[in-house]
Amino acid sequence: MPSRRSALCLYALPLALISLTVGSLAQTAKLAVKPSLVKLSTVKPLVAKPFLPTRFSVVVEGRPTGPAVLLLPDVSSSRAVFDDEIRQLAPHYRLYRVQIAGFAGEPAGPNASGPVLAPVVEELHRYIVAKHLHPAVIGHSMGGLMALMLTTSHPEDVSRTMVVAALPFFGMLVSPTETVETLRPRAIQIHDQVLALTKFQFDSLQPRMASRLATSPEARKQIATSASATDRSVYVNATEDEMFTDLRPQLASIQTPVTVVFTYIAATDGEYAPKTANLYADAYQSIPHLTLVEIDDSHHFVMYDQPDQFHDAVVNFLK
Repeated sequence: MPSRRSALCLYALPLALISLTVGSLAQTAKLAVKPSLVKLSTVKPLVAKPFLPTRFSVVVEGRPTGPAVLLLPDVSSSRAVFDDEIRQLAPHYRLYRVQIAGFAGEPAGPNASGPVLAPVVEELHRYIVAKHLHPAVIGHSMGGLMALMLTTSHPEDVSRTMVVAALPFFGMLVSPTETVETLRPRAIQIHDQVLALTKFQFDSLQPRMASRLATSPEARKQIATSASATDRSVYVNATEDEMFTDLRPQLASIQTPVTVVFTYIAATDGEYAPKTANLYADAYQSIPHLTLVEIDDSHHFVMYDQPDQFHDAVVNFLK
């Protein structure tokens, strides 16, 4: 993050030593009234500056006096993925829609280099404290992982947490024995390969990727468009952060109520759904106050594929 140059001017104020004679009453009287020459109105009180996040932007909508809800989208996604849900929640809740700097056309700012997830989570914490919030947090995929990170690192910030289509460790999708260290070489390889792509190659991949993430042509177009507009460095660094984050050891200490929504497209042999359910149940079983919600016949972006079922899950979560 480039540092801002500042100039600091130091002024030395010499102190005059004044000697008073005991018999000089007139001089003493003059000195006694001297402090009245200082106008208190010229002394400006220190005012705390409002906290302005640099690693994400926030749009606040809905009922100003309603309970606060913070929404975190997936990697390379814009806040628009929650549009349908926002329309239904707005009459009752105060909604804080986050978009990560560098995703979906948002300027990268300090996310342009280095880690992304942990610094964003710390800024979310500072934002919540500055705004005196105690929100329910809903995060989709990478946003779900960040919601978990916020819940484990700053449990006092969050009233309840919903994780949508995200595991506490990416490596669980590879194998049950995977660890951060065994996954690291593969993650670094993916990082380098994606950065090596030309913009044309990167953009050409997005429709194919989007076809695996949602069912409708409109949703796929939105997903691909957001991905193409995403800063490549932010994308690969955030993805690498996700692959190197394993929250499983911290889950048992979470006292915040957690709802986990998982999705699947049922296979013809009926085997895919049970395997997915077992994967999520095993991953989150150590959380004391856990609710698992299955939404079937949906790809990764459940808010696009099954908006009614997703809304029902959100309403039950917020109750």
